[in-house]
Amino acid sequence: MVHSPGQPHEGDPNPGGVFRTAPVTGETTSSLICRIAGRYGMEAKVLRSCWQWRNYPPGHDGGGARADAEVLLNTAGRQHLAGLCGVEEDVLARALPSWGQEDAKLSAGKHLVPAAAWRIGGAVAGPIAFGCRLCAARRTGTAVRVVRYAPRWQRVCVRHGRWLLDADADQPLEYLDVRGVPEVAAAQRQWAGVARRAARAGAGPERVFALAHAVVARWWEQALHWEREAVWPRRLHQVAGGNAGTELERWRIVGRDAVVFPEVVAVADALLDPAMAQLAWRVSGGTRPRARGEGDPLCHRLGERVDRDWLGPLVAADYGGPLSGWRGAIVRARRGSAPPGWRDDPWQLKREQQPATMAGQLRVMAAEAQAGVRPAASGRSGPRRSWRRRAHRPAGATGASSRWRRLFRRT
Repeated sequence: MVHSPGQPHEGDPNPGGVFRTAPVTGETTSSLICRIAGRYGMEAKVLRSCWQWRNYPPGHDGGGARADAEVLLNTAGRQHLAGLCGVEEDVLARALPSWGQEDAKLSAGKHLVPAAAWRIGGAVAGPIAFGCRLCAARRTGTAVRVVRYAPRWQRVCVRHGRWLLDADADQPLEYLDVRGVPEVAAAQRQWAGVARRAARAGAGPERVFALAHAVVARWWEQALHWEREAVWPRRLHQVAGGNAGTELERWRIVGRDAVVFPEVVAVADALLDPAMAQLAWRVSGGTRPRARGEGDPLCHRLGERVDRDWLGPLVAADYGGPLSGWRGAIVRARRGSAPPGWRDDPWQLKREQQPATMAGQLRVMAAEAQAGVRPAASGRSGPRRSWRRRAHRPAGATGASSRWRRLFRRT
């Protein structure tokens, strides 16, 4: 095939920047390269041959490509990418979080040769999620996949009612439909005010969110035992397309962050309230410590903040979680009783208290399935059996168990 210089054709690794492909704010460099390739009608691996690669692309345990794979470029590589997409380097620097970051592998070799190195995106600039294809279509005219860095409090596409999922998991979904649960989008709008309060308090919005998320994720695991819980089951079935069906365990993993997001924002808002810190101090006995009981006013107040006035005794009975760490730090700081060098930071989240990610839980689930491990033999067996028993109560069951049966086993 004959073609003019600079005129793109399929298989040409250097299309010459005929079409302008603007980056999406927060987009990964790898995602932008894939969109440029699509604009010229070629496979991404063909366009990637423009760079000398220092390593191999990361993949999932099952062998599939990772959507959250990121690309770091040397100076010549960045110049080449700017030429391909027809966008100035300073624009790319503002839009692409990984722009300007380099890898030790890129220092070797000739600096004038465009070079690139693969990384896992989460280790470069934070959590990575899929973008909204409908938004991409409005902007580019094509419903292409976009992968971008996005904190977990910015996952709702309000325009199209979509919760954008983490891109690091080995699963096919890019989003959950949250149009039927408007409180999720409302919580994202509310978070803006909570983040400002966190910044004024010197706590850091990301740390406040992480702690609140850990608190509520712990509740999420315990909620399988809660007879009076009705909100989360309804939301879960809604984001699962109306019925989680026989894949309840998988949907509990995939849908967790979307389903609990309103409660995460409410808990973050509550923990930032000085009245809650004062209540934690008063409940502890102040300078005269006393044991905590089931009638803990702090836990009762927290239950009210998440519209569950029955939750207090259940939270009060849970020791050793991130909420206990928060209130312990508050009390120690006021008593001045911490050991020398102890950091009384209420927003410090211990590594062992961080909730498991969707990707991690799905890997465990896949490994158990491959090994032929029945769910009843897994570490999650107790809650899961309890949940299933509620779902399979005989016809005519009444009360809370009947509500669980209707909510979790729709027909």
